[in-house]
Amino acid sequence: MRPFPHTFPSRLRFGLFAGILVLSSLILPPASPLAAAEGSAPEGFRAIFNGKDLSGWYGWNPHNGAKLEGTPKEENLKQQRADFPNHWRVENEELVNSGTGPYATTDEAFGDIELLIEYKTVAHADSGIYLRGTPQVQIWDVNQPDNPKNPDRRPRLGSGGLFNNTPGTPGRDPLVLADKPFGEWNTFRIRQIGAKTWVWLNHKLVVDGAPLENYWDRTQPLPAKGPIMLQTHGGEIRWRNLFVHEISPEEAKKILSSEDSKK
Repeated sequence: MRPFPHTFPSRLRFGLFAGILVLSSLILPPASPLAAAEGSAPEGFRAIFNGKDLSGWYGWNPHNGAKLEGTPKEENLKQQRADFPNHWRVENEELVNSGTGPYATTDEAFGDIELLIEYKTVAHADSGIYLRGTPQVQIWDVNQPDNPKNPDRRPRLGSGGLFNNTPGTPGRDPLVLADKPFGEWNTFRIRQIGAKTWVWLNHKLVVDGAPLENYWDRTQPLPAKGPIMLQTHGGEIRWRNLFVHEISPEEAKKILSSEDSKK
């Protein structure tokens, strides 16, 4: 574009520039949260993975030590921490796992949050995201056939459901199939308020405010806080753009009130 001639009056030049800015805002669509510059958090969020190293994360598979107490539990955790970098690496600003080893676990514990996260996986892989250290938002290979010996395991329905909830309960299976083909990045937006969970996969609502059950003891409520955990289960998975927004009590009340008004 040629520059405006300097003979234009200053007020006229300013008005023209302002008009162009307004017109651009009407024409250009708003960017999605994960369309932010690589490595930069969307407004109101902060990164929990720096894209450079494993800082802020450690290795822990709670299933291996859930029944341990005292010194045996401490030794188990120490061993898993030491084993963590043998299975996880950072590559191209992505957190990469081969499908083996302890789960990637945040040093921080989180309560009410909104989580943005992208993943890409391979055929026959099986993974998930633990919220407050509790399984899980499920990730499937949707091309796997149903297993007649395990009829509650239905990967063809798609990823994003709360798979470890009681079969037949709301949210246990996703509302729609939203997975992208292998080789493409999938985008999760996950909101957790109290025990209620909302999940959007690739901008489609797949879980609508369903309670996440306390897998470790279903007679007890979901813990108020806990780490985010990225599960390893049989195939390479890559994660990137991990951002968290911590929801205040005031914001939580507004969201819950808005959701209730929709019903």
